[in-house]
Amino acid sequence: MDPSLDTWDFSPLISLWIHKFYIYWGFAFGISLWICFQIVIRKQDKTSQEKSLSKATRDLVTNGYISLQEKEVFVSGVKIFYGSQTGTAKGFATILAEAVTCLGLPVAIINLKEYDPDDHLVEEVTSKSVCAFLVATYTDGRPTESAEWFCKWLEEASIDFRFGQTYLKGMRYTVFGLGNSAYASHFNKIGKNVDKWLWMLGAHRVMTRGEGDCNVVKSKHGSIEGDFRAWKTKFISRLRALSKGEKKSCGGNCKKGRCKSSQHGSEEMEPGSPAQDGLHQRDTEEEEPFASTSEEESSTEDHQSLSSVVDVEDLGKIMNHVKKEKREKEQQEEKTSLFRNTVKNEASERRAMITPALREALTKQGYQLIGSHSGVKLCRWTKSMLRGRGGCYKHTFYGIESHRCMETTPSLACANKCVFCWRHHTNPVGTEWRWKMDQPEMILKEAIENHQSMIKQFKGVPGVKEERFEEGMTVKHCALSLVGEPIMYPEINRFLKLLHECKISSFLVTNAQFPVEIKNLKPVTQLYVSVDASTKDSLKKIDRPLFKDFWQRFLDSLKALAAKQQRTVYRLTLVKAWNVDELQAYAELVSLGSPDFIEVKGVTYCGESSASSLTMANVPWHEEVVRFVHELVDLIPNYEIACEHEHSNCLLIAHKKIRLLAEVPTVPHRTPIDRANFCSVKL
Repeated sequence: MDPSLDTWDFSPLISLWIHKFYIYWGFAFGISLWICFQIVIRKQDKTSQEKSLSKATRDLVTNGYISLQEKEVFVSGVKIFYGSQTGTAKGFATILAEAVTCLGLPVAIINLKEYDPDDHLVEEVTSKSVCAFLVATYTDGRPTESAEWFCKWLEEASIDFRFGQTYLKGMRYTVFGLGNSAYASHFNKIGKNVDKWLWMLGAHRVMTRGEGDCNVVKSKHGSIEGDFRAWKTKFISRLRALSKGEKKSCGGNCKKGRCKSSQHGSEEMEPGSPAQDGLHQRDTEEEEPFASTSEEESSTEDHQSLSSVVDVEDLGKIMNHVKKEKREKEQQEEKTSLFRNTVKNEASERRAMITPALREALTKQGYQLIGSHSGVKLCRWTKSMLRGRGGCYKHTFYGIESHRCMETTPSLACANKCVFCWRHHTNPVGTEWRWKMDQPEMILKEAIENHQSMIKQFKGVPGVKEERFEEGMTVKHCALSLVGEPIMYPEINRFLKLLHECKISSFLVTNAQFPVEIKNLKPVTQLYVSVDASTKDSLKKIDRPLFKDFWQRFLDSLKALAAKQQRTVYRLTLVKAWNVDELQAYAELVSLGSPDFIEVKGVTYCGESSASSLTMANVPWHEEVVRFVHELVDLIPNYEIACEHEHSNCLLIAHKKIRLLAEVPTVPHRTPIDRANFCSVKL
């Protein structure tokens, strides 16, 4: 036996081997403890993170910030810009703000008059807000006073090379324009221009421009309020999608299954595109950037494929294919246009002139509305004469009984928007009759009933004369001059016939824009034509007519008046600093129409109106009206001053053939007025 083996002691190894299971158990226990320790540590870390996140959330609520992590925001808020003249756009801005607030988004309403685009507009590029512009088109296609500077700045910036086509890149916007399609040449011009100018500067249009139309006949939704509600619904829906980070969904018009909704051209032509580059050249023609469809892009691709290498034998097939698609597209567009026009015409025939909003506004002004397009109102002179006081100027001039006069109209619509309109343009406008039509029998019956109902309200009122109250219940005169253009009513002759059958005299006033209707008009007791100016420029400035050929219509109306075999009157309304310096031109118009009478009246100031710039400074003193009349009479030798009604700031000039006295000595230039020459011209 090897003695070296005796020197090694293997007892410890043998002991370990014998107790190996205890060793394994010890290792396992240690590892388990380590694992448990790690689990506890991780749970503590997680709890600590949750507490930190909770604190961050509280900070966000109380201090408006979050310290640990920040959720991505797609829309930070909405800014609503408005440019308003009459307050309609401002009202729409308030309504839109309430709808946006319901989405939980911050909203700001900004008057463009108080906004400096030079300093602040570029901020919208990075603000992640959506800008909504509500802008109205004013006279002659100009912006409202509040939006004038903004539009001027935007127009100049859009063509200034220093700004460039990416100046507003990143800004998101939409536009709603307010206008009246009766002014076809500049309908919603400002809305279209603002949309175009923003696009030219690189801003991104989030949805199609909306167009509100005051013309209830052509309005897509029956009124400008209806147009706004429809646009608002679409905008809120679009805003909700943008807030979620969604892109505009496919419109379903993709050709051959190739969806282009994600490309720029499907929704709008982005700045920097070839169409954008050529826009500056087209700007002189006032073209706007229109959105192209997916079909147009596919067609473009087909045309572009022709520029690639093509076998000559296949060229004919390709051209035939392109021509065929073009013909099909034109036929489809023609059918669609025809269908839309048919639907639109049918809808137009069913529409009433008086919309709910218009009915509410006119009712507040004291109108008793009749049917769908007529109205009656009690004149202040009727009330005055019921109390035994003085009558109107017609009472002084022609001897009518003011307390027995009914002021009404069978048509609330008018073809002018005069600056001195005493109804503040609450009535609709139009150049032809396109509304529902009520029968004249119904209009007259309800007009008399409503008039009598208003007279009855004065029974027992202190100062009202009993005998005049009884007389007032029987209508003897009818002034068709309440508001609007009564001659537009298609059944005006039947209405006049009914009046005369009831022994009611008729005073009809027309604004000299319907010469054919004047020629076809049956005789009335007295036919008035408003001569508000004597030159083309001043007439356009004062009357703001809808017709493009308004001046020729005006002259033709005066010629038609001269051919009428009945009593005719010119009504001149003097507006200081507007139409009082055109005496010779007025004299020429008198010779053109040869009226029996000329009523010259100073304009009546009806209070401040956002639709007119007139002030008390434009109202002439009575002495100034008298001086104007004397100077005019000197230029028209066949006429003389007949009477005056100082309370109404009105004078009457009559043709010498109306003189009732057989022989009256010629009296030279008279001051004050010599009333001995004429007496009241009784009816």
